[in-house]
Amino acid sequence: MSPFTPHRSGNVLRDRARPATDAELAEIPWMQRLTDVERERALAALVVGEAEAGDCICRFGRPVTYWFGLLDGLLKMSNDDSQGPVVTFTGVAPGGWFGEGTVLKHEQYRYNILALRKSRVAGLPVETFDWLLDHSIGFNRFVMHQLNERLGQFIAAREIDRLGSPDLRVARNLAALFHPLLSPNVAGILRITQQELAYLVGLSRQRTNEALTTLAAKGWIRVEYGGLRVLDLAALRSGVLEDG
Repeated sequence: MSPFTPHRSGNVLRDRARPATDAELAEIPWMQRLTDVERERALAALVVGEAEAGDCICRFGRPVTYWFGLLDGLLKMSNDDSQGPVVTFTGVAPGGWFGEGTVLKHEQYRYNILALRKSRVAGLPVETFDWLLDHSIGFNRFVMHQLNERLGQFIAAREIDRLGSPDLRVARNLAALFHPLLSPNVAGILRITQQELAYLVGLSRQRTNEALTTLAAKGWIRVEYGGLRVLDLAALRSGVLEDG
């Protein structure tokens, strides 16, 4: 079995849950927007679990239980178990919280969230998410901004699917992983291997490597040991290559 084929589902927080450490709480951006009372309520419910490569954090068709956030590692959002063609919607980088639309509607997941490597995942139960929406202005604003940015991200993802240039596909996908609101803890460097990026983009590792070489030559990124550093995020988002 491929290490990136879902083999465990939905048990990361149920079976391996623990309270968040102070260091982990400092990595959760919406915590800073809560009052003392709201923060106490969130802390009592928030849990953290360790996901192994191949663990399915959310599975298509399962009822929603948590609002999830990635503290460390790398996740992939895709529709592998749906009836349509397989599509990778986006990657999730450290600091990213996801699935708020599903939580708001209390519906079943319409996608899989798969761990591409060992990852630390935080979860806020649906009941606590709902309570914060009812009581916290700061939390509401964070979720509203998340939804707005997520809409833009998925519109961009549809455009990426129509791009004929593999180099631009890699560029646009990298830009999504460096989104300052949706991936606030990435900063200037993302710890990712070429194989992991290839899984996210839907290209071979060799073709992904060629694209990275092209983007580096343009001065948009720099390939470093164990990761990538963005030098020109605006160019990754909307730049044009000669062959693009």
